[in-house]
Amino acid sequence: MKSMTFRRMIALFALLLLAHSAIGLAAAAGAVGMGIAIAKSNEAISRQPEADGKIRSTLMLGLILIETAIIYALVISILIIFAL
Repeated sequence: MKSMTFRRMIALFALLLLAHSAIGLAAAAGAVGMGIAIAKSNEAISRQPEADGKIRSTLMLGLILIETAIIYALVISILIIFAL
């Protein structure tokens, strides 16, 4: 195993901290976005019950796109961690 200098260890720690912060921030922002989307769709369904199917399908598509963005952040964070 190579010996690490102090600067290299600090840089490694900083990259790991940033990678973990990125996934945490993406997950938190995604959760807030999902909560807002669900609340608005419930409002819309209560105002127009006959449009229930269209609203629900649009909601599911939106939630999938939000979750995809969170998964991309996770993949990028993993790449940052293992690229060191």
